[in-house]
Amino acid sequence: MKASGAIAMCRSIKPLFNFDPPVTDDELRAASLQFVRKISGFTKPSKSNEAAFQNAVEEIAGVAARLMQSLETTAAPKNREEEAAKARARAQQRYGT
Repeated sequence: MKASGAIAMCRSIKPLFNFDPPVTDDELRAASLQFVRKISGFTKPSKSNEAAFQNAVEEIAGVAARLMQSLETTAAPKNREEEAAKARARAQQRYGT
């Protein structure tokens, strides 16, 4: 896979580490769902693929939770609202909306 493909693939998945307040289980699951949707090509899987799809989301969410718990940093936690404002400003500049 080209590097540019990897960047485009995860564009809508946001960083979740080192925020105040910390990441929630719902945020981890939403990022996991987005990842599984992207790599499977399914927005909503067929009935025959639904169990495998949901199992993948849950497994990835579990791995992501363990990762978040094991990471360490000396940097001060980022403020969610400040980071969201920066992202809106970048989108405004990029898309003019």
